[in-house]
Amino acid sequence: MLLATSQSSLRALVLGAIGVVYGDIGTSVLYAVKEVFGSGHVPFTTDNVMGVLSIFFWTLTVIISVKYVSLVLRADNNGEGGLVAMLALASQSVKDKPALRRVLLYVGIFGTCLFYGDGVITPAISVLSAVEGLEVVSPNFKRLVIPLTVVILFGLFAVQKRGTADIGKFFGPITLIWFACIAVLGVSHIVHNPEILWALSPHYALGFMWANPGVTFVILGAVVLCVTGGEALYADMGHFGKKPIRMAWFCVVMPALTLNYFGQGALLLSNPVAVKNPFFMMAPSWALLPLVGLATLATVIASQALITGAFSVTKQVIQLGYLPRFQVLHTSIKETGQIFMPFVNWGLFVLIVLAVALFKTSSNLAAAYGIAVTLDMLITTVLTFFVIRYAWHYPLWLCVAATSVFFVVDVAFFSSNMLKLVEGGWFPLLIAWCVFTLMMAWKDGRRLLNQKLQADAIDLASFLEAVFVSPPTRVAGTAVFLTAAPGTVPNALLHNLKHNKVLHEINLFVTVLNQEIPWIGMDKRLSIESLGHDCWQVVVNYGFKNDPDLPKALTHMKGRGCEIDPMTTSYFLSRDTVVPTIDSGMAPWREKLFAQMHLNASGAADFLKLPSNAVVELGSKIEI
Repeated sequence: MLLATSQSSLRALVLGAIGVVYGDIGTSVLYAVKEVFGSGHVPFTTDNVMGVLSIFFWTLTVIISVKYVSLVLRADNNGEGGLVAMLALASQSVKDKPALRRVLLYVGIFGTCLFYGDGVITPAISVLSAVEGLEVVSPNFKRLVIPLTVVILFGLFAVQKRGTADIGKFFGPITLIWFACIAVLGVSHIVHNPEILWALSPHYALGFMWANPGVTFVILGAVVLCVTGGEALYADMGHFGKKPIRMAWFCVVMPALTLNYFGQGALLLSNPVAVKNPFFMMAPSWALLPLVGLATLATVIASQALITGAFSVTKQVIQLGYLPRFQVLHTSIKETGQIFMPFVNWGLFVLIVLAVALFKTSSNLAAAYGIAVTLDMLITTVLTFFVIRYAWHYPLWLCVAATSVFFVVDVAFFSSNMLKLVEGGWFPLLIAWCVFTLMMAWKDGRRLLNQKLQADAIDLASFLEAVFVSPPTRVAGTAVFLTAAPGTVPNALLHNLKHNKVLHEINLFVTVLNQEIPWIGMDKRLSIESLGHDCWQVVVNYGFKNDPDLPKALTHMKGRGCEIDPMTTSYFLSRDTVVPTIDSGMAPWREKLFAQMHLNASGAADFLKLPSNAVVELGSKIEI
């Protein structure tokens, strides 16, 4: 019975991975082959078609099967994956080398910013390429493509606040049907030109590259479209685990993609005119409309997974201290990871619609796609080297051997995509750079703010000793004072004593620290130190994937010398207003930007899930 349950759970995880992890890469068949052959760089000859298909197959093999599925999935951070988890792992492994650690942090954070650039292009190109299938049905539908794409995208973003719990269970089955359909379409054309399967041999790829080195370099910018969503393999490891992701890839996704790409190649050998949209022209006329509908569903699912990932990554970056707090709404009472962030949601929607309106066709968007994702892949390879060298302590020669091949491949793809910089590649890079500017302004601003607070700080132990020489009136209940650093007097306490002239019966001075690891269990969540007179210094630790909940964390003080009653507990917060000054640590425009971000940040009360009827905010101005 236990074995049957385990197998049933594994099947469910594999099905879920097919829907969430591989939705993006599964829809790349809509546009990848079209962009390579539609560019006009590759003449239609049998050898050229065989060579390009061989490059497609071995790109999938080297980048996805070997790099991500076999190597990168091993670099888990307490079971979690993704660039943020990799960054935390790499930075921790070189913490005794501060200069190197600082560089890796900058590189990793910029890689995270590239995710947002990719996150704008991918839903736009996926949904637009699916809706463009209507043009194959009838040219009269062309004028409806952009409006219909925008309507579909609006509907997708509008339902985000409802959460993915209800619709998520359909992702796997629908995407499985999609992979089955693209495999069948591929087979239906392969049977007419079975010699196309010889392109599985790498010598066709090598022969094409040897005979056409310049053309090969140029078309790599389009070939990379076949690995869209490769980073999702690693990012979603914590949700599904390594085994289901690997099984889904080798048993379903890789075979289906290979069959469809080779089917498109077989179609082009027999009908070169099909290059204008080889995927949809594989289908018989009676199946076109249903295929457009299924493709649209598949692209919506792929976009949904990316939107959910944007929420998750943003939350992690916030807890690492690189962005201000945003409003976070939980859409499930069972799954803490299911969240909705209104600002991120509608910000993405506006940028995606801007991309659709600006580029108008999936071919134009393909010119914008590639730079962000290939640079992201290159950054992942670099961070992987430092993880296996300094965290796993593998020999230097083995680390170089394990990553150098991927480094060369990633550099080749990135260099080719740089040719698209003027055509549209600037767009995702601009988005990434804007986000990076915001992150650095926030990080540096917080550093200056903390330095100012530390410079003006009063030692807590000495202050309490002085206060209790002639103690103020003690009132019943518990006061929780949030403080940026342990051992310092919070401004809220000073204001409370000045204006109210009372001290609560029990006083907790709480510092919330976010660590560079994904999860911190309840056994390591709290550290408590008695300061005497029923005053306690409490440090609460969270990982960047933990869900902050301060009242819940404080309940674990029970049995450790201090017990509090939630009904008689008040939370005192200092709401600081930042005032930029001249000749300080940042450029004036960055100080003003930080001050505005600080002003608009979501309150700590909401972020820490403090009960609204028990929060007291006391304001102060701080010059930086």
